Amino acid sequence: MTAPTSAQRNLTLACGVLGAVVVALDGTVLTVAQPALQRDLGASFAEVQWTSTGYLIAVASLLVFAGRLGDRYGHRRLFAVGTLGFALASAGVGLAPGVGWVIGLRVAQGVFGALSQPATLGMLRAAFPPERLGMPLALRTSAIGLAAAAGPLLGGALATWLGWRSVFFLSVAPALAIGLLALLVRVPEPPREGPASALDLPGAGLLAVTLACLVHTLVGVPEHGWTAATAAGALVAVAAGTAFARRERRTASPLVPPRLLGPTAAGPALAVLVAASAAMFGTLFVATYFLQDVLSLDPLDSAVRALPLAAMMVVSAPLAAVVLRRQGPRRTVTTAMALLTLGVLTLSRLDEGSGAVPACGGFLLAGAGFGTVMVAATAVVVRQAPPEWAGVAGGLQQTAMNVGPVLGIATATTLMTAFAPPATGPEAAFLAAMGPTLTALAAVAALGALAGWRLPRGASPAERLARAGGAVGAGPSASRRSRRWRAASRPAGRRLRPGPGPRWPTGQPPCGKPRTAAALTWSPLQLLGSGPTTEHQPGGTP
Repeated sequence: MTAPTSAQRNLTLACGVLGAVVVALDGTVLTVAQPALQRDLGASFAEVQWTSTGYLIAVASLLVFAGRLGDRYGHRRLFAVGTLGFALASAGVGLAPGVGWVIGLRVAQGVFGALSQPATLGMLRAAFPPERLGMPLALRTSAIGLAAAAGPLLGGALATWLGWRSVFFLSVAPALAIGLLALLVRVPEPPREGPASALDLPGAGLLAVTLACLVHTLVGVPEHGWTAATAAGALVAVAAGTAFARRERRTASPLVPPRLLGPTAAGPALAVLVAASAAMFGTLFVATYFLQDVLSLDPLDSAVRALPLAAMMVVSAPLAAVVLRRQGPRRTVTTAMALLTLGVLTLSRLDEGSGAVPACGGFLLAGAGFGTVMVAATAVVVRQAPPEWAGVAGGLQQTAMNVGPVLGIATATTLMTAFAPPATGPEAAFLAAMGPTLTALAAVAALGALAGWRLPRGASPAERLARAGGAVGAGPSASRRSRRWRAASRPAGRRLRPGPGPRWPTGQPPCGKPRTAAALTWSPLQLLGSGPTTEHQPGGTP
């Protein structure tokens, strides 16, 4: 495979970052525009809620399948289709004559957003070798954090001065430009091992039903509680999820290969992302009500008080890429989750007499931890996946980042209702319930830290190979350098075992600490970027 040029990588990075920003900005500016939309269109509160719920269900249920489409037909094509479609749907919302049109076009936005978001990670995986993915992912995370901080302010200004329709026109021109640019960027696709596998349409349908019912249930619980409808949605989600898992184990062409979650670190990394986003957004939901209802701050002052959260997300993301490279995923993620846990616990101790310093300190710690986790855990998910499954890995990452916040808000609402004393006033009841609720969310973050302990200790073998001179996708010279490096690293007096490719003795890996449980098997395809395989020996541990 010909290595991408520097210009191709820069253009791919620009498309990936700006594409993620457009979608993130659209979601944040909508929140402040919904009251004006409701008044102008004469919509009910439930109809306005469906402008968000319909989008969320559509995007969450299709992310993994969209990633698989990108793996099969090309991430660049899927990204262009998704971004251009997102732009047209946004323009349609801005011109919608009624709330029914708004809801339908928001669902269309969710479909096109699902096509584009996994493709951003797939394009980065194809353009950058694994050892250089950290900084592009960090820039993407910083840009998303900046969009999250600027979105409410920008949306409020547009809705106030130009009306709510201008909020949706905001993303039209950038999305059109990015989509057209993506059509011009041609990054070499990774080679495929054999013919392309068939699309698992029944599996995609079962997963879509599972996620749609799960998200609908989690969104409905905060507003209506556990009614017959929400309970039925949960049961359908469990049944469809069970059927999906059974099918994926038996079918020859699964939508989500079990090896993508089993032997690799992608499973624990996804668990970390769900736990971190649930704890973060559940805390932010409770803290927003605390700032406005208990401390009586207006929305602008509340946003300023929480500004350290977004600022630390922007600052910590590029630093996380450096720390990840030096300390490895396990230490980076567990330390970051500890910071997030400490930040949530700090916010749980606030009361009506708390000043700006404790609140800003809690938001600062939570932002630093969450920004670092997003970079480190996402890097693990994308790096561990073979290039031909990068889209599915990106879809799983995006699904975790969509389900986690909804789960966190549903958990926070349920706990606030359960812990609130019935015989007290609203403010006293809120303060009585806030502490235990945030403490429970801190426990969720701590569980994420335990999941992070299952991540790799240091750099992956593919990254160690590239650092030693065998840069992924660098051509024949990289292969010669990697052979010299393997010969120089072989322990004295030991010979490689015969087989389909050179193998290291079980007592000593190519570099790093000795491992007695696994032997790394290399083939020429791994030098092109798909990484090593691991054969576990009997009696050992992964």
